[in-house]
Amino acid sequence: MSGFVDEAQLHVRAGDGGAGSVSFRREAHVPRGGPDGGDGGKGGDVWLVADRNVASLLGFRDHPHRRATDGVHGQGGARHGANGADLRVPVPEGTTVKEKDGTVIADLVREGDSWLAARGGRGGRGNARFLSNRRRAPSFAEQGESGEERWLDMELRLMADVALVGLPNAGKSTLISRISAAKPKIADYPFTTLQPHLGVVRFDDAEIVVADIPGLIEGAAEGRGLGHQFLRHVERARALVVLVDLASVEEVSPAEQERVLLDELRRYKPELLERPRVTVGAKADVAVLPWDGERISAVTGAGVQPLVGRLVQLVAEARAAEPVADSFALHEPLPEGFHIERESNGDFRVVGRAAERAVALSDITTPDAQEYVRHRLQKLGVDRALERAGVREGDTVHIGAMAFEYQPEGVR
Repeated sequence: MSGFVDEAQLHVRAGDGGAGSVSFRREAHVPRGGPDGGDGGKGGDVWLVADRNVASLLGFRDHPHRRATDGVHGQGGARHGANGADLRVPVPEGTTVKEKDGTVIADLVREGDSWLAARGGRGGRGNARFLSNRRRAPSFAEQGESGEERWLDMELRLMADVALVGLPNAGKSTLISRISAAKPKIADYPFTTLQPHLGVVRFDDAEIVVADIPGLIEGAAEGRGLGHQFLRHVERARALVVLVDLASVEEVSPAEQERVLLDELRRYKPELLERPRVTVGAKADVAVLPWDGERISAVTGAGVQPLVGRLVQLVAEARAAEPVADSFALHEPLPEGFHIERESNGDFRVVGRAAERAVALSDITTPDAQEYVRHRLQKLGVDRALERAGVREGDTVHIGAMAFEYQPEGVR
């Protein structure tokens, strides 16, 4: 049976770049044809895209892997390989993306917000790209880069204008079913609602989205019960409705119910108490507890329309007061160059795409390929960085899949 899922892990794998081709022109009247190897195509990117037609993260629970297609290898005759197709992965509006260490890196709030989750590998250059005055017949080409690969954590915070907050069995589900087309499970026992529900409420020409948040209990802010999972969905609401049960079977006074609920909100995120809110006594038709505030009965409809009108007004005022925000918050690390790591056995490793690209050739045994690699690494400053890291003659240095013994410039 499918259900609502608001936490999931996602493994994204971008496409690998296609390899460049090593080829030379072969024509009857061209005895010394030049290099004509084509470039490989770029690997496809993986994008996460907010889609209002996706309701939860259920689709990632049992199938967390998403992979874009690879670029096509280059061919002779200067024929370049096709790029791999990008993969666009739909996620619900309100999805927050985190690194494994909990760092927030993207917040996909509105329909169409997108974020590049994994970048496709660059296609390798064919040998025609390495033609120069000194290198007339390059016999090597670049391999394609591997696409980025990573695990991500995703959390969903519902995008609602109004959140209904109350203790278990306070009447939230009955109210949302009365004012919208949402059909949550309703019964006369605690914790009927174990997942949030969204309902679209129309009043005159206005339209707002109301969320039925599962019942909170004392200690929810510290994670008691499913507190954090439930409270998360209150965060984005523009206004709050605090429902107190006027027919509580445990005879907890409405004032005490309100105190517990507001205290949990304060301990979870103090700024939630700054949101516009309305406290309403529910189940007025069977009330047994005294209450001087506003009352409603979702069963008979008493007081419901005035409440909806008031909520529409509060939401309109909150929307008008909101600053114009960027389409989505994005926290992306700065592009890396390269850096030197010392391995446990004393070897040195050069880490960084630019350096790894310089040695990713189809054949590194030829003199012209070796000369190209030396020139590229020197231009990048890899030699100087290794010396600053303490490398000595004869030490083993790893770059990508290649390993070599370090020799100072004058010794080579």
